[in-house]
Amino acid sequence: MVNFTTVRGAPGIRGRLGEMCYASGLLHPLQRVRAWWQRDLRILAYHRVMPLPDPDTYEFDLELISTTPDDFREQMLRLKRHFRPMRLTDIVAALDAGEALPPDTVAVTFDDGYDDNYHIAAPILDEVGVPATFFVSTGHVDTGRPYAYDWLVHMILLTTATRLVLPELSIDVALPAERSLRRRIAATVLLRMKWLDARDQSAMTERLEAEWNMPSFNARPVDCHPMTWNQAREMEAAGFEFGSHGVHHRMLARLPRDEMEREVRESKATLDRELRHPAILMSYPVGGDRAYNDDVIAATRNAGFQLACSYICGTNPEPSENRYALYRLPVESNMGPGWFAAMLALPQLMSYPTAAHAATGPSERPCSP
Repeated sequence: MVNFTTVRGAPGIRGRLGEMCYASGLLHPLQRVRAWWQRDLRILAYHRVMPLPDPDTYEFDLELISTTPDDFREQMLRLKRHFRPMRLTDIVAALDAGEALPPDTVAVTFDDGYDDNYHIAAPILDEVGVPATFFVSTGHVDTGRPYAYDWLVHMILLTTATRLVLPELSIDVALPAERSLRRRIAATVLLRMKWLDARDQSAMTERLEAEWNMPSFNARPVDCHPMTWNQAREMEAAGFEFGSHGVHHRMLARLPRDEMEREVRESKATLDRELRHPAILMSYPVGGDRAYNDDVIAATRNAGFQLACSYICGTNPEPSENRYALYRLPVESNMGPGWFAAMLALPQLMSYPTAAHAATGPSERPCSP
């Protein structure tokens, strides 16, 4: 029997403890003490910044919304006041030179390449003066086609079919009328499908598109749209940097080796062609421990990338030692200001547990505590 449960919900123990520490006024002094004995690189991971929509009418994955515009501005203001925001390319330069990073160094990153990164996140970052790296899936930017995981959620939410039959995942269930219950089903599908090879994932989604007559190829949904290359070039001219998130947002370690290597090379070639600065940064799509391996790291290095991020929770005490598999701190919409501040100040205590690092949702979302 399938247990359909929500992936993310109330803040839990970490969130409540973070809010308490924040309210006590002790976070900043504790952060300063911590900086004396531990200089680890923190990398924040975002997906989408947008107003939280009505769950009963929104047709895509709510879990990809990292934060609202107002909360994002407050988060970046805190970063600017209490930390040392740095570009990942500057971190690469420091690592190459053998230089220690400044205390409380933080890098801001975005995965996928949704167009709200251009319309909402970038103007806020520019206003506050915080640099950021945007990892984009080049095939989606090329075509404007919606992201496959998000489109799968969209289909499950809107299909008129009465049952969801996925023999690949041992799922055969009735589809209820309530959208909230369909969201739970979609979350379980996304969790289970990431044990499949990347080709099998694509085949399963394409079969549903055909069976339900919901093709994504010509779809241009407003709420699930990648940025354009013109927008990316405008952002780059404003000082933001870009890196690869693959071509088709497929789990690289779940592809045949030749196809994986081609995906890595082609993503870099496209970025180098479309943007002014050579691409030297990579974020592995999905990014849990099933999404990349030694072969993927070797292909990334051989393609000319000089640093890569996973989606495993944690900080990087010695970033020179894992510069092709850097840990990150995911930001999610259920994080209040206290939890976010506590996660930055005391990441080992207040972030998601590193052991729960396998991506479970439509993109690279980790397990909630």
